[in-house]
Amino acid sequence: MSLRAIERIETSRLLLRQPTAADAEAIFKRYASDAIVTEYLGWPRHRSIADTFAFLAFSDAEWATWPVGPYLIASRADGRVLGSTGLAFEAPTVAATGYVLARDAWGLGYATEALAVMVGVAREVGVHRLYALCHPANPGSIRVLEKSAFTLEARLPRHAPFPNLGTTEPQDCLRYARTFP
Repeated sequence: MSLRAIERIETSRLLLRQPTAADAEAIFKRYASDAIVTEYLGWPRHRSIADTFAFLAFSDAEWATWPVGPYLIASRADGRVLGSTGLAFEAPTVAATGYVLARDAWGLGYATEALAVMVGVAREVGVHRLYALCHPANPGSIRVLEKSAFTLEARLPRHAPFPNLGTTEPQDCLRYARTFP
């Protein structure tokens, strides 16, 4: 895979960029340590800044291995960290996406705007199948995926753990996807 994604993308309201170590405190405080924000995510809530630095090391490794990795979502107006998104590759033409936003960034259309960018990036780097997993009890994310032309493919019984729900039992997931020629 030779295509590389742009590491910094601007929309009318957002700046999406590769996260750096200088972002650790903002990531931790704004969304990664918030129990409500992380409730339906597939990764554990950050309990210390060390967890955030581990995420940043993971992010660097993804960017070194694949044409793109995690993006930080920031306000274009003031640079404030709003959340993150990105692509996670299974194969050169298959990737997953997702998003997380700080609570004060909910309901403002940022997730839909960031997801549109990820769809464009996926196409640009040659992804043919882009999917997202969503907990069935997360109506906000379901709405964003459906508004973004992702199609519900399946309800996957006992598919994945959601570590912030207080159980180690795998939970049902909804799998939404888009395909590109």
